[in-house]
Amino acid sequence: MTKNLDPTKSNLTTDQGAPVGDNQNSMTAGVRGPVLIQDVALLEKLAHFNRERIPERVVHAKGAGAHGYFEVTNDLSHYTKADLFSKVGKKTPMFARFSTVAGESGSADTLRDPRGFALKFYTEEGNYDIVGNNTPVFFIRDAIKFPDFIHTQKRDPQTHLKNPNAVWDFWSLSPEALHQVTILMSDRGIPATFRHMHGFGSHTFKWTNAEGESVWVKYHFKTEQGIKNLTADVAEQIAGENPDHHTEDLFNAIENGDFPAWKVCVQLMPLADADHYRFNPFDVTKVWSQKDYPLIELGRMVLNENPANYFAEVEQVTFSPGNIVPGIDFSPDKLLQGRLFAYGDAHRHRVGANSHLLPINRSKNDVNNYHRDGAMRSDANGGGSAYYEPNSLGGPTETPENKQASFEIHGVADAVPYDDDDHYTQAGDLYRLLPADEKTRLIENIVAAMSPVKDEQIKIRQIGHFLKADPEYGARVAEGLGIKI
Repeated sequence: MTKNLDPTKSNLTTDQGAPVGDNQNSMTAGVRGPVLIQDVALLEKLAHFNRERIPERVVHAKGAGAHGYFEVTNDLSHYTKADLFSKVGKKTPMFARFSTVAGESGSADTLRDPRGFALKFYTEEGNYDIVGNNTPVFFIRDAIKFPDFIHTQKRDPQTHLKNPNAVWDFWSLSPEALHQVTILMSDRGIPATFRHMHGFGSHTFKWTNAEGESVWVKYHFKTEQGIKNLTADVAEQIAGENPDHHTEDLFNAIENGDFPAWKVCVQLMPLADADHYRFNPFDVTKVWSQKDYPLIELGRMVLNENPANYFAEVEQVTFSPGNIVPGIDFSPDKLLQGRLFAYGDAHRHRVGANSHLLPINRSKNDVNNYHRDGAMRSDANGGGSAYYEPNSLGGPTETPENKQASFEIHGVADAVPYDDDDHYTQAGDLYRLLPADEKTRLIENIVAAMSPVKDEQIKIRQIGHFLKADPEYGARVAEGLGIKI
């Protein structure tokens, strides 16, 4: 065995642990001869280099992340039996990843785009993920429209350029997008940093307590740094000077001990209220009024440790809204229901069937099941234990007390739309709440974004949605585009 004579240095090895004698010169046939295929260290190095990039995320490709903790500050255990919320003072380690949605991994951090707000809590009962955004709503409310929507945000297959015609054609034909479009085009469309934005679980979930009683719940993460946004001009300038501005800001803040924090609150709705609330509470294009369901403090989230390696942690971390723990269940939100499959499936494709074994994704409690084999299986693979269930060999069995809470359903199985087509009230309310200067910037941003659209009918159709939300809103956009209404 080769010994390292200098204890301050480590030996360079191949992936199999064999020492590398020369990492500066390829093995050749003579001083000027061709390279030999027997230089296995060279072959391994080049082959690994060719495979250093896993497929980037289709959405949320550009992002930054950090480790931290969640601490309970208010006892809500009478609403949920989830262990991480069980008592005041309980701390749960976690990892957060913030991201833009549409841009590639090399795109600028300051694009006008929603920001992903994905959280992984390493609880004693398994990993719990909240996979949300910095907005409480989204553009669509049915997963069947998601691939088409994302196609409009990506590059045109012929020109390989961003296509404003596709963006506004889709939005103008999808009036449910208006609420999120209004948020996106407002000041909130470009956060100053990842630290200076709120986060939201966006979807409706269900909490269930130890007695089997349930409530509907929405998550809110209120930044303790205060809200700060960028104007379009400043964002464009920063994109040219430092496209990694948000990534750098988060890293430097934590490195300097300025740990970002968020106050965590929830809205709770009795199950029965969902049947008669004035908006469909499971429609992710709508919000619950905080006058009807006030924010209730739950805890505090703090990020206090940077990743040691970006690829191993930020790039390989996988999130799914399907990663839940006892005491937390799903709602019939149609977009959420689609995400329960799509996110896990995306990671099985992107990182691999055993991505849950990577340190950043591994749960802190033992994993016991009958899943076996697959590429990159890095644990004992079940050893010689039982590999099927049911069995009489003492293998792990289900725990009925941890079944998801039941809920009543009714109706005919069919492909049907949501039963609420009011796409304008909340968008109009938001417009009317904005101060005069923010309204002006909203209009300017929309006009700038729609001006490149070549099809006049798309502009007219979209203006019709703005008019229905608020007459002044639509009139000002029309005037900015030079269209008479």
